Amino acid sequence: MDRAWKHQGEHVDGKAAQPAAEKFKVLVAERNPLVVAALGDMISRDGRFELVGSLQNGRDFLEAVAAKSMPFDVAVLGWRLSDTDSGEVLAEMQRRSLPARVVIFSNDHDVAILKQCVRLGAQGYCYQFEDPAILFDTLMAVVHGRICIPYIDVSKINDTPLSRLTTRERELLAVLADGWTNLQIAARTGISENTVKYHLKNLYDKLEVKNRAMAVALYASEKNRTPSLNSR
Repeated sequence: MDRAWKHQGEHVDGKAAQPAAEKFKVLVAERNPLVVAALGDMISRDGRFELVGSLQNGRDFLEAVAAKSMPFDVAVLGWRLSDTDSGEVLAEMQRRSLPARVVIFSNDHDVAILKQCVRLGAQGYCYQFEDPAILFDTLMAVVHGRICIPYIDVSKINDTPLSRLTTRERELLAVLADGWTNLQIAARTGISENTVKYHLKNLYDKLEVKNRAMAVALYASEKNRTPSLNSR
């Protein structure tokens, strides 16, 4: 019988078998079970990756990263999680110096979210309505140490509503966040209350908000996610 039989560690032609390529481990954090199921199915069909687990909220993801309880090569995070959004998760990872390669898998086509995630250290970004091949190409790029995101003008990556404010307007927004009233601002700056209202209107217009509460909420959000604002 002249056909070569396959022995352990050999091909049928007698050549040494190549060891199977090690799969990259993927951890998914996403609140939507249907998205998780779809990702799991796609990952199981791709020979390059292996799903090591799925989570629904940011708190559990942070704990998994900190404790290294679910070792992974790359994480796929939905933008909206059960308890927070991925912006908060990325910001907390920065604050706690938690190293991890992260791809944001967003269903929100908002360039501001993309910019925010890149500023906060996400290495990859994909939209859920894109071809699945784009996600896998992004995962491969990120596990090999590259950044892979949709096209944006990188010169404007740090543009935020607050970045358009003057120093005086930033100071005004800061005292609003501290709870100062218009009368207190007028008394402590030596200008009239009407002038304060005029400056506030200009401030709201720049921030594209309608009132004090919205301005303060925006300031608090940016302050929590932007280290430079915390040093004022």
